[in-house]
Amino acid sequence: MLDNDVTEPELFLNRELSLLEFNRRVLALAQDPAFPLLERLRYLSISSTNLDEFFEVRVGSLRQQVELNVQAPGPDGLSAAEQLRQIAPRAHELVEAQYRTLNDELIPALAAENIHFLRRTHWDSAQQDWVRQYFREQLQPVLSPIGLDPAHPFPRILNKSLNFIVTLKGKDAFGRESGRAVVQAPRSLPRLVRLPPEVSNGGNDFVLLSSILHSHVDELFQGMKVTGCYQFRLTRNSDLFVQEEEIDDLLNALEGELPQRNYGAGVRLEVADNCPQEAADFLLQQFHLDPEDLYQVTGLVNLNRLMAVYELVDRPDLKFPPMVPALPRGDATGSGIFAAIREQELLLHHPYQSFMPVVEFLRQAAADPRVLAIKQTLYRTGTRSPLVETLIEAAQAGKEVTVVIELRARFDEADNIELANRMQDAGVHVTYGVVGYKTHAKLALVVRRDGDRITRYAHLGTGNYHSGTAKAYTDLGLLTADPVLTEDVHRIFLQLTGLGKVTKLRQLIQAPFRLHDAMLEKIEREAKNARSGKTARIVARMNSLNETKIIQALYEASQAGVQIQLIVRGICSLRPGVPGVSDHIEVRSVLGRFLEHSRVFYFENDGDPEVFLSSADWMPRNFFRRVEVAFPVRDAALRDRVAEESLFNYLRDTATAWSLQPDGSYTRIRPADDQAPYSAQEVLAARLAGSTVG
Repeated sequence: MLDNDVTEPELFLNRELSLLEFNRRVLALAQDPAFPLLERLRYLSISSTNLDEFFEVRVGSLRQQVELNVQAPGPDGLSAAEQLRQIAPRAHELVEAQYRTLNDELIPALAAENIHFLRRTHWDSAQQDWVRQYFREQLQPVLSPIGLDPAHPFPRILNKSLNFIVTLKGKDAFGRESGRAVVQAPRSLPRLVRLPPEVSNGGNDFVLLSSILHSHVDELFQGMKVTGCYQFRLTRNSDLFVQEEEIDDLLNALEGELPQRNYGAGVRLEVADNCPQEAADFLLQQFHLDPEDLYQVTGLVNLNRLMAVYELVDRPDLKFPPMVPALPRGDATGSGIFAAIREQELLLHHPYQSFMPVVEFLRQAAADPRVLAIKQTLYRTGTRSPLVETLIEAAQAGKEVTVVIELRARFDEADNIELANRMQDAGVHVTYGVVGYKTHAKLALVVRRDGDRITRYAHLGTGNYHSGTAKAYTDLGLLTADPVLTEDVHRIFLQLTGLGKVTKLRQLIQAPFRLHDAMLEKIEREAKNARSGKTARIVARMNSLNETKIIQALYEASQAGVQIQLIVRGICSLRPGVPGVSDHIEVRSVLGRFLEHSRVFYFENDGDPEVFLSSADWMPRNFFRRVEVAFPVRDAALRDRVAEESLFNYLRDTATAWSLQPDGSYTRIRPADDQAPYSAQEVLAARLAGSTVG
């Protein structure tokens, strides 16, 4: 490999392996005793949920490529088959680490706090009686055991559902002797059941639904002997396929495809560790899986079900202390929100600062007789969103309300279809974006008559219009009446809802048309400045980085001497610290109480810094297959504030930060021996939460 060649496969880390490394970092939070105990259990559940999606989407896609003999290696040179071979041992190691964390660390620590998961062998007589009654009254009536014989073939197993393979001896009433049956646990019942106070030893005693069923499974097979009962769970390929160019109605097509998501090809089989090899092999055969697809686990086969404990256990001392988001200054949530925005742009940093100004912005727009029209994009917003209710009220009040709903937001398709139908019934003009391109931009526009002129007001953000995630995700939003920015927003809505050529924008940078080229130009400008001896620096923050040409441009800028600091939460295919190629590039990942979701791009520009906020990561899908927006922060004070809070502050983190190594692994960044850990999130909470927004 040539020292200065930026195209060699060795310079690119594999996307899927990088994603597994991210899940390893999430698990590390569950293993960190510095975090409250119930938060650690929550992180363990999140790591399990993340791994589910990894198999459903990423592994499922790779398997399809192998089946179709797709020979299209990525920039790292790995084929789909080679990636699967490397994924398997890493995924097995990650799952083993998850269960060690649960069984060796969290369960004993929870027991010390009088929070117990009671095994069947530990139930006393009163608890056994209560469980028996629960089984007969709540569980047995909804169970339908299926004996396996020529008249009863192996049933269709729902994606990620809890099931049991039961081995039997004897003949049934019809003289059948199949030896096996399948019992599917009802999805309507909780997987974790709290024992009532009269049989509990402390109020926080739980039994697993799997344990309840296991202890009374013999009652389902009268007159036969149950010789074994083993829980299993199948993960299926859950990526939807809709050939958009060949359909007339995207909503109807998605509604028809959604039920099939639960029955895609199997990609992973989880079984209890006591499951005999013969039974495991039988299940593998049913699902057309190989031995490396089998995950034998010590405990329940669905760790993310433990998330329920966090809500069920009222122990504030075992959770993060509550944080009250700051309310904005002046009239920004009062009756004069439009006057406040005209006076000064309002920057909101969630979750440290309240999402309420965004809700109030639209609420006042819906009620204000001077407001003529409201337009908004919706990607993930929740079925009972106050914003949706506000848009419906505005339409019912006679305003022109137009909403661009992205029906294809993965795993939110059903919710978004419901939203689309509700809003259409209320008179909202609903469109589904552009065929072939997901609408991922976060935009809201209000058109208002101010005196004798029309004024546009806009909200632009890095995150979704979701009041719930605004409390858990770090995101930035800008409320503005800047005529240039709002005119650009107006033009994008015309483009999304109508037909026409690409419109030139003055301040916004839009994908799929200009964003990729614009980012390359700005990176190359920094490289040119460095070669000329001028000040050159790039600091960028995003969720994922794997677009080849962007990475190559960053390598070339590093070779030119540009100082490059990247804060990438998840996937990163760039390999830092390679001599002669990426010596000047540092990559860190910060994870903590809140999910880091902001996208912020800083370019030094020879002492005249430019700062952009965006809905887009630096990934091929964001640049080329989505409608995205990057917008500048032009006010100098707000620009400096964004750079400090969202970039430089995170570069100082020594509490929840990891450094990406040249081999693709991550090392935890620790403070010096004589220094206390510095947490970027805690600093922002102390600085902003409960304060006044400037």
